[in-house]
Amino acid sequence: QAPIKATCEDMSCKTGFPEDVHSAVVSRSIHGGQPLLNVRFQSCDENKKIHFGSSEPEDFRVGEDGVVYAERSFQLSAEPTEFVVSAQDKETQEEWQMTVKLTPEPAFTGASEKKIEDIVFPWQQHKHSSPLKRQKRDWVIPPINLPENSRGPFPQELVRIRSDRDKSLSLRYSVTGPGADQPPTGIFIINPISGQLSVTKPLDREQIASFHLRAHAVDVNGNQVENPIDIVINVIDMNDNRPEFLHQVWNGTVPEGSKPGTYVMTVTAIDADDPNAQNGMLRYRILSQAPSSPSPNMFTINNETGDIITVAAGLDREKVQQYTLIIQATDMEGNPTYGLSNTATAVITVTDVNDNPPEFTAMTVIPENRVDVIVANLTVTDKDQPHTPAWNAMYRMTGGDPTGRFTILTDPNSNDGLVTVVKPIDFEMNRMFVLTVAAENQVPLAKGIQHPPQSTATVSITVIDVNESPYFVPNPKLVRQEEGLLAGSMLTTFTAQDPDRYMQQTSLRYSKLSDPANWLKIDPVNGQITTTAVLDRESIYVQNNMYNATFLASDNGIPPMSGTGTLQIYLLDINDNSPQVNPKEATTCETLQPNAINITAVDPDIDPNAGPFAFELPDTPASIKRNWTIVRISGDHAQLSLRIRFLEAGIYDVPIVITDSGNPHASSTSVLKVKVCQCDINGDCTDVDRIVGAGLGTGAIIAILLCIIILLILVLMFVVWMKRRDKERQAKQLLIDPEDDVRDNILKYDEEGGGEEDQDYDLSQLQQPDTVEPDAIKPVGIRRLDERPIHAEPQYPVRSAAPHPGDIGDFINEGLKAADNDPTAPPYDSLLVFDYEGSGSTAGSLSSLNSSSSGGEQDYDYLNDWGPRFKKLADMYGGGDD
Repeated sequence: QAPIKATCEDMSCKTGFPEDVHSAVVSRSIHGGQPLLNVRFQSCDENKKIHFGSSEPEDFRVGEDGVVYAERSFQLSAEPTEFVVSAQDKETQEEWQMTVKLTPEPAFTGASEKKIEDIVFPWQQHKHSSPLKRQKRDWVIPPINLPENSRGPFPQELVRIRSDRDKSLSLRYSVTGPGADQPPTGIFIINPISGQLSVTKPLDREQIASFHLRAHAVDVNGNQVENPIDIVINVIDMNDNRPEFLHQVWNGTVPEGSKPGTYVMTVTAIDADDPNAQNGMLRYRILSQAPSSPSPNMFTINNETGDIITVAAGLDREKVQQYTLIIQATDMEGNPTYGLSNTATAVITVTDVNDNPPEFTAMTVIPENRVDVIVANLTVTDKDQPHTPAWNAMYRMTGGDPTGRFTILTDPNSNDGLVTVVKPIDFEMNRMFVLTVAAENQVPLAKGIQHPPQSTATVSITVIDVNESPYFVPNPKLVRQEEGLLAGSMLTTFTAQDPDRYMQQTSLRYSKLSDPANWLKIDPVNGQITTTAVLDRESIYVQNNMYNATFLASDNGIPPMSGTGTLQIYLLDINDNSPQVNPKEATTCETLQPNAINITAVDPDIDPNAGPFAFELPDTPASIKRNWTIVRISGDHAQLSLRIRFLEAGIYDVPIVITDSGNPHASSTSVLKVKVCQCDINGDCTDVDRIVGAGLGTGAIIAILLCIIILLILVLMFVVWMKRRDKERQAKQLLIDPEDDVRDNILKYDEEGGGEEDQDYDLSQLQQPDTVEPDAIKPVGIRRLDERPIHAEPQYPVRSAAPHPGDIGDFINEGLKAADNDPTAPPYDSLLVFDYEGSGSTAGSLSSLNSSSSGGEQDYDYLNDWGPRFKKLADMYGGGDD
């Protein structure tokens, strides 16, 4: 044993890194705070205090335990990334260095290609070895670093346990310890044949920070062939926990008037992550202070300890009784990019000290946003003569109202001071006012009087919060949008703000108040406005390219309040309309004269999608270009005129193709209805139809014709009805039975001596006018009142029996005159007879009527002088025998 001991003492101990260059394969994507690898430093003196450093501190940081972390997130290039890790003895300042090469893992690496580190049982002396061989010291197995919350895939291979004796023996491998065969069991497993150690699920450092396992190697009979080796698996911390404050609300106090630097309170937060790593290193800061008077930064906080102290003077309990601070704690040493944070509330109450003498104070309460309200009535006593300058008081504000929201008026009768609100007060800006008021007489005090010249009073005014109307920001809101936006498209978001920050209100609801074209709808919760129809700049509801819609925002306060906002949509023009011709109808002459038709192109679009326009005639039908020609005279106007020397009168439809200047162009074919007419030497139409063509449209002409036809039908129906009525009356008179005396039941009692003889009338005259007896043979006493009077009978003309009477018109006129002069004519109940032909007619047969002349013997040459419309008749009848 002596030589072996001497050999061991002669072995030198080397302090430093096991190797000069260390290579590691890591993921291509590096995240801030991610542990990359573990640097192992060996030393003969276990008490050495080593400080690790990095040559790239902005990218990599080495912890006190040797774990290398990424400082920021970045992508590794294809080439290995190199940096130097240094170790320095804190006492001797001796320094060692090692180069680290980080190589990104391949994009596609199968499980079979992944290189697994081998852990070999240390060589030792066995029973059958020579006793002179020395035993090699046990190896120190470096810990295995495994990040928590790994995504797998599982099981994930870690290392392979191997014995040098597996070449001659069939060995079985196993691991024991917490996490393997002890609770929590099943986290680590080992392949008994290959010795591959694997983890089966993600690890959580906050539950178990490290695992201590022992690896065993036995033969097939269960006999131990190697001494067990210890395997330490460290769970590398990830930043997966936010800081948590011990209390959500922290309460502290500070006396008013405290000097800067006065300690107030300490807030504390904890982080479940590793406190020795950046993941668990917290930093504190103050996010906000309410209220912000007299300074927005009255307090500060120690970013490491959480101590809150005062940094500004001016703490006044009479002005601000309580401050509310929002404190934030952030891990990763306060890194705002990669650190996780949480907040808590610190309520600091300003305690009172005796810094104010007693004063007369008037207390009053007023609601916000009210004006012309008397909030206080200040009463003074003056022993001088009332209603004199020595008694009249004048009030003035000496403090507490820098913005001039109050004024003081003097009551001339009582001499009281009336404190009145003249400007609206916002509760969210000012909750209380403390006014200082001075009162003095109109004239100064007399000399030698030992009294102060004025009296002062303090008025405390508390403002009450009331529910205010929400308001849209901005209002109006202008949105520029191209027309043609389809229905269902999101246009914008139009939201309102509620000025009531301290009232218990949940949210605002939105609704549509005015939408003339019904183009929009608004989401009642988030105020998002979408379209329900296509936006059209040419709509009648758009004025000067602007469409206005009004929306309503309502809160749920008591009472509920609402506010309106106007959305102005400025519609940008697109070329969505084709130009049209104006006017639609025109008139020109039959012959080629300098009286061209002026037409104008009309396009609802605006520049640059409108003029100048291009005018042309279509190629089909061919008669259009053969008969007409068009010339542009300006950007919007053109002239249409005849190309041929003569065009027959009539109404022609002339199609005109008009193209605008938009990009792309828009064109349309408009039909111009042209009336070609005869013209005089001045170029004016001489046709009757000119009135129709120039003044009335086709629809108006049809309407007039329909009215005339209906009027004629009504007149005809009235004439037919009148004739039918006369025929029915005559038929009733002719069908009376001669023996049926219609006067049998009519008695006349106003004549004496008549009796039954009053009914003695001869009715035969109604059937046979020729045989009517003269009225002179009847007794006068028996004549009825409805009979024809006794007058000389008019002499009606007798129709001539000649075959051809001279003029039938003269005969009828003479009969009409006789009837007009007949006093016995209707309405008397008798027949009017012009002539009675008897059994036969003396008139000749109408079949003997014939034309007195032949059309072939007449000269029709005069038709040639009647114009083109009689040209056809002149060709048919004129020209003699031709």
